[in-house]
Amino acid sequence: MKKLLIIAVVLLFGAIPLFAQGELDEQQKVFFRNERSFALLLNSDGYGINYREAKRINYLNKRLLEIDMGIFKHPKEYKVSNPYAQSASSFVFGKLNSNIYLRGGIGHQHEMFKKADLGGIAVRYFYSGGPVISLYKPIYYKVLYLVPPDAYQLRPEKFDLTIHQPQDIYSRAPFTKGLDEIKALPGLYAKGGFNFEYSKQDKVIHAIEIGTQISAFPKKIPIMASPDNKAIYFSLFVSYRLGIIVDPLHPEETTLKNLFRRKKSL
Repeated sequence: MKKLLIIAVVLLFGAIPLFAQGELDEQQKVFFRNERSFALLLNSDGYGINYREAKRINYLNKRLLEIDMGIFKHPKEYKVSNPYAQSASSFVFGKLNSNIYLRGGIGHQHEMFKKADLGGIAVRYFYSGGPVISLYKPIYYKVLYLVPPDAYQLRPEKFDLTIHQPQDIYSRAPFTKGLDEIKALPGLYAKGGFNFEYSKQDKVIHAIEIGTQISAFPKKIPIMASPDNKAIYFSLFVSYRLGIIVDPLHPEETTLKNLFRRKKSL
């Protein structure tokens, strides 16, 4: 995951000079530039999605409202399969719980450099923070048991490091197993970074973001059967953001239907 993140950042900065200049922008501008956008997030400790609304404060500043959803990955999550059952599906040996996090926060965005032409890039910095909640449920495995004289039986069980070995596990049990045992752990998060917006359409957002983030909980989230689970998750992230500019004075002109429909020729 970290290697993919580094490659994405290198490609980003390698591509920026290609967008440095372009033809003059003669599009009709939206003055009250509120934003609505979605983003795909790739973190050094997981991945997720984001929804954000940016409300105009003044010419260069916006107030942010956002919601994140994603998962935390443990660095020791490696998929294996039973060496004696080739038809069995793979599983993460030693994983105790699957998890998902939900975050909601407020923040601020400031535009440092505006686009001068169609091929330019607007550069902003942003930061946000708020509550986060981690929801985690136990993982059940289909464990093989010998039934004399030569038959086997599959039983759904939680992972137990003291008795289970890779050859004892046939596969992972259905995800629905354990849903009634979900636990919630609240915490706080904060993140900040830079936004590079490069869309050639004035009312459409295409942007790449990079930055850092931290999520802190009062106790460790038990993802793996090991002592190195964490209560504080600090990571780097890169994301691709797609959205629209919303003009509160003329909202009908910045709907998805109007932005992406083909113009009729005269």
